[in-house]
Amino acid sequence: MTTHAGTPEQRLQELGLTLPAPRQAAGNYVGCVRVGSLLFTAGQGTDEYRGKLGLDVSVETGYLAARQCMLNLLTVVKAEIGELSRVKRVVKILGFVNSDPDFTDQPKVMNGASDLLVQIFGEKGRHGRSAVGMAQLPHNNAVEVEMILEIEE
Repeated sequence: MTTHAGTPEQRLQELGLTLPAPRQAAGNYVGCVRVGSLLFTAGQGTDEYRGKLGLDVSVETGYLAARQCMLNLLTVVKAEIGELSRVKRVVKILGFVNSDPDFTDQPKVMNGASDLLVQIFGEKGRHGRSAVGMAQLPHNNAVEVEMILEIEE
């Protein structure tokens, strides 16, 4: 079992990471919806990583894009619940990877988001996951990620 001392915010700081400013919604939707103890996020892309995996974006760069998507998601979550220590469990993430038709390493790309969650939350960060290739994503984003969390009431 992986355990971590300190708060998720402290672990982010130890990793040399900061949560970015919240991004504006690109349409008529909200960043997350709470249903009981579950929090469902809208998908988050990045402003930094554009292009198609397997064509003009490498797996390594896609990994960084997925990691940045997760930081963007954690910004939304923190704004909603106040402290990331209120995350009881990461239930599932869904990763959309802007992929060339022959690209099949979507799981390797999505490890960028998954690895970060485990680094921050330990065992509570282990989650179910889907990683799917898409013909295109909004704004030519390389990756978009959404997640479902269980939060402390």
